Amino acid sequence: MIVVAGVGPGNPKYLTSQVEKAIEDFETVVAFGRVSQSLEGLRKDIVEVHRVAQLKEAMEGKEEVLILASGDPLFYGVTKYLMSQGIPVDDVYPGISSFQFFMSRLKKPWQDYHLISLHGRDYPLEEIKNHPKVLSLMDKDHSPSWLSKELARLGLKGRLIIGYRLSYPDEKIEEIEIGDQALDLDPLAVVVVEHDLVK
Repeated sequence: MIVVAGVGPGNPKYLTSQVEKAIEDFETVVAFGRVSQSLEGLRKDIVEVHRVAQLKEAMEGKEEVLILASGDPLFYGVTKYLMSQGIPVDDVYPGISSFQFFMSRLKKPWQDYHLISLHGRDYPLEEIKNHPKVLSLMDKDHSPSWLSKELARLGLKGRLIIGYRLSYPDEKIEEIEIGDQALDLDPLAVVVVEHDLVK
C-alpha cells in the first residue's frame, strides 16, 4: 500500500491528526530532506530522499509506504509524478498548502488569485499580465528577485509580498516594489504578485 501525505508548510504543529498518526503507524516513511529534518522529533527512521527519482529505490520491496510531501501533495506535488511512473497510489492525505498558510498570515482572501508554480518548472510570465493577483511557489532558479526583475522588464507595476521559511521560528515576510531586489532568504519562498492590469 502506498499513501502520499501532505505535511503542511513545514512546522510539525501544522500536521493534520490523520497524517501524524500515519507517520507513527506506517512500516516505512519516506520524505524529502527538508521535510524529514523537520519531523525528526516524531520519528527517527524516516527514509530521506533528495530527488523524486530516488523514491522508487526507497520503496523497493516495501509493502506499506507513506510518502511525505510538503504542502498539499496534489498541487504540483509528488502524486502526479508517481502516477506518471505507473506507481499505484492507494490514498492521498491532504495537508495545509503553503498558499493557505501564507494568505492566512496576510489575512487576504485568496479566491481571486491566479495560482502558479515556478518551483521546478517554467511558466510563461507574459500570462501574469492578464492576472492582477497571482500566487506562486518559487525555487532556487526562480527567486523572488528574479521574478521582480522579469515582471519589471515586462512593464508591470505593483508589488511582491514574499514569504520565507513559512511556519518556522525564523519565518520572514518581505514586501517590495516590482523591479526591486528581494532578500532571497530561502529558495522555497511563496510570492504574492499584485499589479495594475496592463492596458
